[in-house]
Amino acid sequence: MAEDGMSSPFSDSPVFRFAPSPNGHLHLGHALSAMLNHDMAKAAGGRFLLRMEDIDLSRCTPEFEDMIYRDLRWLGLDWEKPVRRQSQHFDLYRQALERLREMQLIYPAFMTRGEIRSRVAASEDTGSSWPRDPDGSPLYPPDDRERSEEERAGLIAAETHHAWRLDIAKAKALIGRPLSWQETGDGTLQRVDADPAIWGDVVLSRSDAPSTYHLSVVVDDALQGITHVVRGQDLFSATAIHRLLQELLRLPEPVYHHHRLILGSDGRKLSKSEGSTGITALRQDGLRPDDIRRLVGL
Repeated sequence: MAEDGMSSPFSDSPVFRFAPSPNGHLHLGHALSAMLNHDMAKAAGGRFLLRMEDIDLSRCTPEFEDMIYRDLRWLGLDWEKPVRRQSQHFDLYRQALERLREMQLIYPAFMTRGEIRSRVAASEDTGSSWPRDPDGSPLYPPDDRERSEEERAGLIAAETHHAWRLDIAKAKALIGRPLSWQETGDGTLQRVDADPAIWGDVVLSRSDAPSTYHLSVVVDDALQGITHVVRGQDLFSATAIHRLLQELLRLPEPVYHHHRLILGSDGRKLSKSEGSTGITALRQDGLRPDDIRRLVGL
Protein backbone atom coordinates (compact mmCIF):
# COMPACT_ATOMS: atom_id res chain seq x y z
CA MET A 1 0.00 0.00 0.00
CA ALA A 2 2.89 2.34 -0.78
CA GLU A 3 0.55 4.70 -2.62
CA ASP A 4 -1.26 5.33 0.68
CA GLY A 5 1.86 5.89 2.73
CA MET A 6 1.58 2.41 4.21
CA SER A 7 4.52 0.67 2.59
CA SER A 8 6.07 -2.30 4.37
CA PRO A 9 9.74 -2.34 5.49
CA PHE A 10 10.15 -6.07 4.82
CA SER A 11 13.76 -7.23 5.01
CA ASP A 12 15.48 -10.49 4.27
CA SER A 13 15.76 -11.45 7.94
CA PRO A 14 12.78 -12.94 9.83
CA VAL A 15 10.89 -10.47 12.03
CA PHE A 16 8.92 -11.57 15.10
CA ARG A 17 6.89 -9.49 17.55
CA PHE A 18 5.23 -9.65 20.94
CA ALA A 19 2.22 -7.34 21.12
CA PRO A 20 0.54 -7.12 24.55
CA SER A 21 -2.15 -4.67 25.62
CA PRO A 22 -1.04 -2.55 28.62
CA ASN A 23 -4.36 -2.97 30.45
CA GLY A 24 -3.21 -5.35 33.18
CA HIS A 25 -0.37 -7.48 34.49
CA LEU A 26 1.38 -10.03 32.27
CA HIS A 27 0.69 -13.64 33.25
CA LEU A 28 2.27 -16.99 32.40
CA GLY A 29 0.47 -17.15 29.06
CA HIS A 30 2.03 -13.86 28.04
CA ALA A 31 5.41 -15.09 29.25
CA LEU A 32 5.15 -18.15 27.01
CA SER A 33 4.26 -16.05 23.97
CA ALA A 34 6.95 -13.43 24.61
CA MET A 35 9.72 -15.95 25.25
CA LEU A 36 8.68 -18.13 22.31
CA ASN A 37 8.79 -15.14 19.95
CA HIS A 38 12.15 -14.08 21.38
CA ASP A 39 13.63 -17.58 21.16
CA MET A 40 12.35 -18.24 17.64
CA ALA A 41 13.71 -14.90 16.43
CA LYS A 42 17.10 -15.63 17.94
CA ALA A 43 17.20 -19.16 16.49
CA ALA A 44 16.33 -17.83 13.03
CA GLY A 45 18.87 -15.02 13.19
CA GLY A 46 16.00 -12.56 13.01
CA ARG A 47 14.63 -9.53 14.82
CA PHE A 48 12.37 -9.33 17.87
CA LEU A 49 10.02 -6.35 18.20
CA LEU A 50 7.70 -5.20 20.96
CA ARG A 51 4.41 -3.43 20.22
CA MET A 52 1.90 -1.93 22.63
CA GLU A 53 -1.67 -2.57 21.48
CA ASP A 54 -3.12 0.33 23.44
CA ILE A 55 -6.08 1.37 21.30
CA ASP A 56 -8.41 1.13 24.33
CA LEU A 57 -7.37 4.41 25.94
CA SER A 58 -9.83 3.94 28.81
CA ARG A 59 -8.12 0.75 30.07
CA CYS A 60 -4.50 1.00 28.90
CA THR A 61 -2.21 2.99 31.18
CA PRO A 62 1.47 4.05 31.31
CA GLU A 63 1.76 2.21 34.62
CA PHE A 64 0.80 -1.12 33.07
CA GLU A 65 3.13 -0.43 30.14
CA ASP A 66 6.04 0.18 32.52
CA MET A 67 5.25 -3.10 34.31
CA ILE A 68 5.36 -4.95 30.99
CA TYR A 69 8.84 -3.57 30.28
CA ARG A 70 9.99 -4.52 33.77
CA ASP A 71 8.61 -8.05 33.56
CA LEU A 72 10.09 -8.71 30.11
CA ARG A 73 13.52 -7.40 31.14
CA TRP A 74 13.39 -9.61 34.22
CA LEU A 75 12.65 -12.60 31.98
CA GLY A 76 15.88 -11.80 30.14
CA LEU A 77 14.30 -10.50 26.94
CA ASP A 78 15.53 -7.61 24.84
CA TRP A 79 13.82 -5.91 21.92
CA GLU A 80 14.43 -3.28 19.29
CA LYS A 81 13.68 0.35 20.10
CA PRO A 82 11.52 2.33 19.80
CA VAL A 83 8.46 0.39 20.85
CA ARG A 84 5.47 0.97 18.56
CA ARG A 85 2.30 2.19 20.29
CA GLN A 86 -0.95 1.85 18.39
CA SER A 87 -2.37 4.94 20.07
CA GLN A 88 0.17 7.02 18.14
CA HIS A 89 -0.96 5.73 14.73
CA PHE A 90 -4.72 6.17 14.62
CA ASP A 91 -4.38 8.08 11.35
CA LEU A 92 -3.01 5.00 9.60
CA TYR A 93 -5.93 2.86 10.73
CA ARG A 94 -8.31 5.55 9.49
CA GLN A 95 -6.56 5.41 6.11
CA ALA A 96 -7.09 1.65 5.93
CA LEU A 97 -10.74 2.01 6.95
CA GLU A 98 -11.26 4.70 4.32
CA ARG A 99 -9.74 2.40 1.71
CA LEU A 100 -12.36 -0.23 2.57
CA ARG A 101 -15.09 2.41 2.55
CA GLU A 102 -14.10 3.46 -0.96
CA MET A 103 -14.37 -0.19 -1.97
CA GLN A 104 -17.92 -0.17 -0.49
CA LEU A 105 -17.04 -3.05 1.82
CA ILE A 106 -18.03 -1.51 5.16
CA TYR A 107 -21.34 -0.23 6.47
CA PRO A 108 -22.56 1.65 9.57
CA ALA A 109 -24.07 -0.66 12.18
CA PHE A 110 -26.55 0.94 14.57
CA MET A 111 -27.90 -1.95 16.67
CA THR A 112 -27.09 -1.91 20.39
CA ARG A 113 -26.09 -5.04 22.30
CA GLY A 114 -29.57 -5.13 23.82
CA GLU A 115 -31.21 -4.94 20.41
CA ILE A 116 -29.00 -7.73 19.13
CA ARG A 117 -29.91 -9.92 22.10
CA SER A 118 -33.62 -9.24 21.56
CA ARG A 119 -33.35 -10.01 17.86
CA VAL A 120 -31.55 -13.28 18.51
CA ALA A 121 -33.91 -14.28 21.32
CA ALA A 122 -36.97 -13.61 19.14
CA SER A 123 -35.58 -15.85 16.44
CA GLU A 124 -34.66 -18.62 18.85
CA ASP A 125 -38.08 -18.44 20.52
CA THR A 126 -39.56 -19.58 17.22
CA GLY A 127 -37.31 -22.62 17.25
CA SER A 128 -34.76 -21.25 14.80
CA SER A 129 -31.09 -21.49 15.75
CA TRP A 130 -29.02 -18.32 15.38
CA PRO A 131 -25.51 -18.69 13.89
CA ARG A 132 -22.66 -18.00 16.29
CA ASP A 133 -18.97 -17.27 15.86
CA PRO A 134 -16.12 -19.50 17.16
CA ASP A 135 -16.24 -17.67 20.50
CA GLY A 136 -19.94 -18.43 20.88
CA SER A 137 -21.26 -14.91 20.25
CA PRO A 138 -24.24 -14.53 17.90
CA LEU A 139 -23.44 -13.22 14.42
CA TYR A 140 -24.58 -9.66 13.75
CA PRO A 141 -28.13 -9.48 12.32
CA PRO A 142 -28.46 -8.46 8.66
CA ASP A 143 -30.73 -5.45 9.32
CA ASP A 144 -28.10 -2.72 8.99
CA ARG A 145 -26.37 -4.38 6.06
CA GLU A 146 -29.67 -4.31 4.16
CA ARG A 147 -30.47 -0.64 4.84
CA SER A 148 -30.58 1.78 1.94
CA GLU A 149 -27.95 4.49 1.62
CA GLU A 150 -30.65 7.06 2.35
CA GLU A 151 -31.54 5.36 5.63
CA ARG A 152 -27.91 5.15 6.65
CA ALA A 153 -27.26 8.79 5.81
CA GLY A 154 -30.31 9.87 7.78
CA LEU A 155 -29.29 7.93 10.89
CA ILE A 156 -25.74 9.26 10.72
CA ALA A 157 -27.01 12.82 10.24
CA ALA A 158 -29.12 12.33 13.37
CA GLU A 159 -25.88 11.37 15.20
CA THR A 160 -27.13 7.86 15.91
CA HIS A 161 -24.40 5.88 17.66
CA HIS A 162 -22.84 3.38 15.28
CA ALA A 163 -19.82 1.22 14.49
CA TRP A 164 -18.41 0.25 11.09
CA ARG A 165 -18.62 -3.41 10.11
CA LEU A 166 -17.05 -5.34 7.27
CA ASP A 167 -19.50 -6.86 4.80
CA ILE A 168 -17.97 -10.33 4.78
CA ALA A 169 -20.03 -11.71 1.90
CA LYS A 170 -19.21 -8.76 -0.34
CA ALA A 171 -15.53 -8.86 0.64
CA LYS A 172 -15.26 -12.58 -0.10
CA ALA A 173 -16.96 -12.09 -3.45
CA LEU A 174 -14.48 -9.35 -4.34
CA ILE A 175 -11.52 -11.61 -3.57
CA GLY A 176 -13.16 -14.33 -5.64
CA ARG A 177 -11.02 -17.24 -4.49
CA PRO A 178 -10.55 -19.41 -1.40
CA LEU A 179 -8.31 -18.04 1.34
CA SER A 180 -5.74 -19.86 3.43
CA TRP A 181 -2.72 -19.17 5.61
CA GLN A 182 0.69 -20.69 6.31
CA GLU A 183 0.75 -22.37 9.73
CA THR A 184 3.66 -23.94 11.65
CA GLY A 185 1.94 -24.52 15.00
CA ASP A 186 2.40 -28.30 14.88
CA GLY A 187 6.06 -28.05 13.88
CA THR A 188 5.54 -28.40 10.13
CA LEU A 189 4.65 -25.81 7.50
CA GLN A 190 1.17 -26.34 6.09
CA ARG A 191 -1.64 -24.31 4.57
CA VAL A 192 -4.86 -23.96 6.54
CA ASP A 193 -8.17 -23.08 4.89
CA ALA A 194 -9.53 -19.72 6.03
CA ASP A 195 -13.26 -19.02 6.13
CA PRO A 196 -13.88 -15.50 7.49
CA ALA A 197 -17.65 -16.01 7.16
CA ILE A 198 -17.63 -17.93 10.46
CA TRP A 199 -17.20 -14.56 12.20
CA GLY A 200 -19.99 -12.71 10.41
CA ASP A 201 -19.66 -8.98 9.78
CA VAL A 202 -16.91 -8.05 12.25
CA VAL A 203 -16.50 -4.56 13.71
CA LEU A 204 -13.52 -2.62 12.32
CA SER A 205 -14.12 0.76 13.96
CA ARG A 206 -16.17 2.16 16.85
CA SER A 207 -17.09 5.66 17.90
CA ASP A 208 -14.63 5.46 20.81
CA ALA A 209 -11.78 3.97 18.75
CA PRO A 210 -10.86 4.43 15.08
CA SER A 211 -9.82 0.79 14.81
CA THR A 212 -10.45 -2.55 16.43
CA TYR A 213 -7.98 -5.38 16.88
CA HIS A 214 -8.60 -7.03 13.51
CA LEU A 215 -7.80 -3.95 11.45
CA SER A 216 -4.96 -2.52 13.51
CA VAL A 217 -3.09 -5.81 13.83
CA VAL A 218 -2.87 -6.44 10.09
CA VAL A 219 -1.87 -2.83 9.40
CA ASP A 220 0.82 -2.90 12.09
CA ASP A 221 2.20 -6.30 11.11
CA ALA A 222 2.62 -5.06 7.53
CA LEU A 223 4.16 -1.73 8.49
CA GLN A 224 6.62 -3.36 10.88
CA GLY A 225 7.59 -5.98 8.34
CA ILE A 226 6.49 -8.88 10.55
CA THR A 227 7.27 -12.13 8.75
CA HIS A 228 6.23 -14.53 11.55
CA VAL A 229 3.18 -14.05 13.78
CA VAL A 230 3.56 -16.24 16.88
CA ARG A 231 0.54 -16.08 19.19
CA GLY A 232 -1.86 -18.20 21.22
CA GLN A 233 -4.20 -20.86 19.92
CA ASP A 234 -7.14 -18.72 21.03
CA LEU A 235 -6.51 -16.51 17.98
CA PHE A 236 -6.28 -19.38 15.49
CA SER A 237 -9.75 -18.86 13.99
CA ALA A 238 -9.35 -15.07 13.90
CA THR A 239 -6.58 -15.53 11.34
CA ALA A 240 -9.29 -16.04 8.70
CA ILE A 241 -10.39 -12.41 9.17
CA HIS A 242 -6.79 -11.21 9.09
CA ARG A 243 -6.07 -13.02 5.85
CA LEU A 244 -9.16 -11.46 4.28
CA LEU A 245 -8.09 -7.96 5.33
CA GLN A 246 -4.56 -8.58 4.08
CA GLU A 247 -5.89 -9.53 0.69
CA LEU A 248 -8.30 -6.59 0.52
CA LEU A 249 -5.62 -4.07 1.54
CA ARG A 250 -2.87 -5.78 -0.47
CA LEU A 251 -0.70 -6.40 2.57
CA PRO A 252 2.00 -9.08 2.82
CA GLU A 253 1.09 -12.49 4.23
CA PRO A 254 3.19 -13.57 7.23
CA VAL A 255 3.71 -17.13 8.44
CA TYR A 256 1.53 -17.94 11.47
CA HIS A 257 2.42 -20.09 14.47
CA HIS A 258 -0.38 -20.60 17.01
CA HIS A 259 1.05 -22.04 20.21
CA ARG A 260 -0.62 -23.94 23.04
CA LEU A 261 -2.30 -22.02 25.82
CA ILE A 262 -1.41 -21.97 29.49
CA LEU A 263 -4.59 -22.88 31.35
CA GLY A 264 -5.70 -21.98 34.84
CA SER A 265 -6.89 -24.36 37.55
CA ASP A 266 -10.39 -24.20 36.07
CA GLY A 267 -9.13 -25.44 32.70
CA ARG A 268 -9.71 -22.09 31.00
CA LYS A 269 -7.11 -19.78 29.48
CA LEU A 270 -5.48 -17.39 31.90
CA SER A 271 -6.86 -13.90 32.46
CA LYS A 272 -5.07 -10.73 33.54
CA SER A 273 -7.40 -10.69 36.53
CA GLU A 274 -5.78 -13.85 37.92
CA GLY A 275 -3.07 -12.28 40.04
CA SER A 276 -1.61 -15.60 41.19
CA THR A 277 -0.25 -16.28 37.70
CA GLY A 278 1.06 -12.75 37.16
CA ILE A 279 4.77 -12.41 36.40
CA THR A 280 5.16 -9.65 38.99
CA ALA A 281 3.52 -11.76 41.70
CA LEU A 282 5.59 -14.82 40.84
CA ARG A 283 8.79 -12.76 40.94
CA GLN A 284 7.81 -11.37 44.34
CA ASP A 285 7.24 -14.94 45.52
CA GLY A 286 10.92 -15.65 44.83
CA LEU A 287 10.73 -17.41 41.46
CA ARG A 288 13.53 -16.92 38.95
CA PRO A 289 13.30 -16.55 35.14
CA ASP A 290 14.36 -20.19 34.76
CA ASP A 291 11.44 -21.19 36.96
CA ILE A 292 9.07 -19.33 34.65
CA ARG A 293 10.52 -21.15 31.63
CA ARG A 294 9.95 -24.43 33.40
CA LEU A 295 6.38 -23.52 34.34
CA VAL A 296 5.46 -22.73 30.72
CA GLY A 297 7.25 -25.77 29.30
CA LEU A 298 10.25 -24.05 27.74
